[in-house]
Amino acid sequence: MRVLYLECSMGVAGDMLMGALLELIDNKEKMLKQINSIGLPNIKIDAKFVVKCGIKGTRICVKINGIEEISSKKPHIHNDYLFGSSHTTLKKIKNILTQLRISQKTKKNALSIYNLIEKAEITVHHGEHCDKQHNKHIHFHEVGSMDAIADIVGVCMLMEYIDPQEVVVSPINVGSGFVHCAHGSLSVPAPATAYILKNIPIYSARADEELCTPTGAAIIKHFATRFEQLPRVCIKKIGYGMGTKNFKTANYTRAFLGETENNFDAIDGYVTQLQCNLDDTTGEAVGFVVNLLLQKGALDVFIIPIQMKKNRPAFLLTCICSEKKVNFFVELILRHTTTFGIRKIFCQRHTLKHKISIHRTQYGNIRIKTGEGYNVKKSKAEYNDIAKIASSNNISFNETINLLSNSKNNKNDS
Repeated sequence: MRVLYLECSMGVAGDMLMGALLELIDNKEKMLKQINSIGLPNIKIDAKFVVKCGIKGTRICVKINGIEEISSKKPHIHNDYLFGSSHTTLKKIKNILTQLRISQKTKKNALSIYNLIEKAEITVHHGEHCDKQHNKHIHFHEVGSMDAIADIVGVCMLMEYIDPQEVVVSPINVGSGFVHCAHGSLSVPAPATAYILKNIPIYSARADEELCTPTGAAIIKHFATRFEQLPRVCIKKIGYGMGTKNFKTANYTRAFLGETENNFDAIDGYVTQLQCNLDDTTGEAVGFVVNLLLQKGALDVFIIPIQMKKNRPAFLLTCICSEKKVNFFVELILRHTTTFGIRKIFCQRHTLKHKISIHRTQYGNIRIKTGEGYNVKKSKAEYNDIAKIASSNNISFNETINLLSNSKNNKNDS
């Protein structure tokens, strides 16, 4: 599996992402020429090789009418020539994207990113439930400028070219202090950025500056598969996308492109354990919850007897599920048990690759699960099939297992 890992220990911005991804391309000049030929009006994108704290990387320079838009303490103003003001609506941005010579996939991704930004702007300025009339008048400021559009479209083109099967992102350093924008001086992360970063792990360190821009946050939100530290991959390429500002720490977003190694082909992704202690409920009630969670699609559910304070016997309930279904199972557990809280543990799961085959016997068919990986191969008959044959033919469970074993041996002998 081809994995792209984005390290955001010094934040993330659109131009930094573009620089990092461009370094993963073999023919950078050809790719840059393609980005410059899509029809962005009066835009020229250059890639400069710069050194920060002894590390060489690529800094993307977006020039509008020959002038580079440098991040500063003041609101962006260079897009005035296009719109007559620094306020840009989503409708105008859609019109620009429609006219560009880019693929439908890139257009769709770019528009989805701007939809994330629009939702954030609507929420922080008008609230979650504002009407459609308000939506029509939502204006983009810094993220509506032409350099931001160039960054977003450029990143989307690079992502389409690299075509990772999974995008993993580190926790994001957002910086601290205040940022000056069209709405005045706002604390970091700015409200719209903070909204976009909901449900994403963030922290603040190393710089009294804005390190994560709304453009960078929206791009990450759109493309990320999951958020964690560097996963186990065989790294093939590394790219450094340099920021415009200089700090004591090298200011870059780093991209790793790699493959999942053959010797852990059997890794089956990530699962979540939901746990709670139950010291004020009956065994019947716990049994009901276990069956319910399994029926609703939990990967596994089990209970362990424990002893809590005041020597009270209790149950430790554990529900294993996918990360996508955490909220669903949290609601079920809270609704059907007496607990007031649930612990969440994020786990990496290793499994054997498995397949199901059918073994035919004189008493009926038995499904055989075969697993393989980590230089291990094993097979096991499905319990339900063994139990059904044993019950239907009035023989013991072990006799049915022996019947299956003898049937396989006879087949091999023949």
